[in-house]
Amino acid sequence: MAWWWPTMLRDAWLVLRRDLRLEWRTRTTVNQVVPFVLAIVLLFAFALDADSATLVRASAGLFWIAVLFAASMIVQRVASVDQRDGVGDALRMSGIDPAGAYIGRTLALSAQLVVTEAVLGLAIVAFYGIDLRGLGLLAVTGGLATLGIAAVGSIYGPLVAGIEGRETVLPLLFLPVQAPVLLAAARASEVALGRGVGSGWPWAAMLGMLAVIYLGIGVATASTLAEET
Repeated sequence: MAWWWPTMLRDAWLVLRRDLRLEWRTRTTVNQVVPFVLAIVLLFAFALDADSATLVRASAGLFWIAVLFAASMIVQRVASVDQRDGVGDALRMSGIDPAGAYIGRTLALSAQLVVTEAVLGLAIVAFYGIDLRGLGLLAVTGGLATLGIAAVGSIYGPLVAGIEGRETVLPLLFLPVQAPVLLAAARASEVALGRGVGSGWPWAAMLGMLAVIYLGIGVATASTLAEET
């Protein structure tokens, strides 16, 4: 098995670099996804301006709901480009390891989500008057939740790439699976922001477990999904 790891990691790097180059050229995250999630934040700020306490209490859940919508948009865009350019067939013919391609897609999606989360987090702090306290817990929660979200998105993206109406099919498949991630991330974030009860680290541990499970499923099914799609 030792020989397999360098090949998988090399292929993961190739796919990661390819996806990030595509994002650098198209600027989809910056030009479309980030403005969309900022609009969500602003709309909630306007809607609940008279009830700032409710706005602060809901900030953690709102943040992660916006991140899930952002992830769905990014996955749809990548799936659309891959389907249009025949990337799936090209990857199969190139001999790239499917597990490596999956890991590369997951890391690329994670990187784009981190950028989105950074902008979104700053906007929520500015508009909602959030007091940041547990930065360590917040960073761990953000990293693990992002990885779990990206791991699922990288499974479903290629799966629905060739389906007519994937714009509606993908959210129906993607969002329900993310319910445990949303719950754990929101609870841990609430504690980190001084709004939750108890310790947030058990919730962070749950996020880590979910990320490992989702990544394991993605790696284990990568070859089968590559053949089917």
